Amino acid sequence: MGYFRILAAIPGFFLSSFFLMLLWDVIAARMGMSMDINYITAMLINITLWIAVAPLAAVRGKKTSG
Repeated sequence: MGYFRILAAIPGFFLSSFFLMLLWDVIAARMGMSMDINYITAMLINITLWIAVAPLAAVRGKKTSG
């Protein structure tokens, strides 16, 4: 079942990268930055966040299901 969950997450990854690219001007303005990012950079930022958050979500899932 884990394999199918990974496959189901793929469209979410691309969509969240797209939304990050669209909303970057708002985020950057609040952080005091004035740089623009393209879709590839948004994907790199997104995968970095996913790699950081995935272990935390896995631990939480194990605690609530067991």
